[in-house]
Amino acid sequence: MSAPNCLRCLLQLRPSVAVPRYVASRSTAAASAIPIASAWTAPFSTTTARDAKKKDKSGGGTHIRAGKKIKLGKFKKNTTADRGKAPAPGERKAYRKKILLSNNNALPVPGLADLSAEDMLNPKNAATVLSIPDAVVDQLRASEAFKPTQCWGVFRKPSVLLRSETIDLMTRMKGAAKQKQTLRLVVTGDRITGKSMLLLQAMTHAFLNDWIVVNIPEGQELTTACTEYAAIPGSDPVRYMQQNYVLKLIQAIRKANEKVFSKLSTVHSHPELPQHIPVGSPLMQLANSAKEADNAWMIFQALWQELTARGRPPLLFALDGLAHVMKVSDYRSPAFELIHSHDLALVRLFVESLSGAGAFPNGGAILAATSRGNSPRTPTMELALAQREAEQAKDAAADVPQPDPFFRGYDERVQAALRTVQVLKLSGITKLEARVLMEYWAASGILRTTVDETAVSEKWTLGGNGVVGEMERAALLTMRL
Repeated sequence: MSAPNCLRCLLQLRPSVAVPRYVASRSTAAASAIPIASAWTAPFSTTTARDAKKKDKSGGGTHIRAGKKIKLGKFKKNTTADRGKAPAPGERKAYRKKILLSNNNALPVPGLADLSAEDMLNPKNAATVLSIPDAVVDQLRASEAFKPTQCWGVFRKPSVLLRSETIDLMTRMKGAAKQKQTLRLVVTGDRITGKSMLLLQAMTHAFLNDWIVVNIPEGQELTTACTEYAAIPGSDPVRYMQQNYVLKLIQAIRKANEKVFSKLSTVHSHPELPQHIPVGSPLMQLANSAKEADNAWMIFQALWQELTARGRPPLLFALDGLAHVMKVSDYRSPAFELIHSHDLALVRLFVESLSGAGAFPNGGAILAATSRGNSPRTPTMELALAQREAEQAKDAAADVPQPDPFFRGYDERVQAALRTVQVLKLSGITKLEARVLMEYWAASGILRTTVDETAVSEKWTLGGNGVVGEMERAALLTMRL
């Protein structure tokens, strides 16, 4: 009868660690006399077992298999690359909007004078570069007048070129303030011709003359549905307030106009406010009461009422990116219908002031600038500005553009807001202004070429007949990288 187990399998068994009973029951001496090797070792060679392992590796059919050997080199490691610390909320936006206003590596320009209140009104200062005083720089920074796309960070200190359009605009502003009138003007022109820079110069003039300045740096922040909004209770038609943006605006107004606010007191009582502010309180107290977004719109209304009261300094209300507030916004009503930009309370306030419905009793200016680099298509605004420009032309034979009779996308609300505004169109600078600007670049150590007629004509031509932004690209592109 054959054995139930294979003999070769039995020979492969390993001895247990424990000593067998018949060995443990004997005495120590007797146990040591037993040849353990002869009791637990096979009496013949194990060559057959080694051959079985070789056959198993080569695919031979046998029931003796070796254990699996895992080779790490054949498997992909499940590891994640260390990407460093993730940026905090808002850190990317802060870095994108970061503005440097000085460069210690730039050379100080000898003979560079600071701006004064009279310098921007003197026609003799046209085609002159003057620096902005440090106190005004802080006010402009608080108002967010500087743009990240402007090349402030390659010079020693912020300076501006006084163009002929600058002298013209400042003269209009002074005349309006003297006559207690309101200058309502839109700055337009081609791309990178200096429209935002002209707004900055207007705010500089206002700060130097102790005006009150309210600036909305980007119109798109009000209409692209990027900030919280809510319907104003009891408003008919329904108006929408943007509490968080208004709170930020109040803080910017307080910081930029602290010098003027410290000299003024309230002349109205405001019982609707959560904090009691009696008549005669410092105006700074009213501005400092805006600490939470829930009450920001009520405080802004009270502050606006105080700023437009009689006996106050002139007021400058400025906005950059006019096209964004002259269209239907991206916000939705509770019925999921798109909200027109003029139904937003803050935009409505600016539009009424620009149209003349909300004139300033103490005089001042309402300035808006268009944008060509980041601007939605607004046919009504473009037609209205073209009509105002043609009406202001000295040539009586100039044809006033007419609306397209086959186009139904015109907006009557936009047309009414721009029906009586003035238009100031910017184009390229003159060769004299270009030479002065290039000499300033060379004196700062930024432009490493000789400034002569040939160099000026070259950069002026490459810049599209004096477009300031194109001249900067042609001359300072390597410095801005």
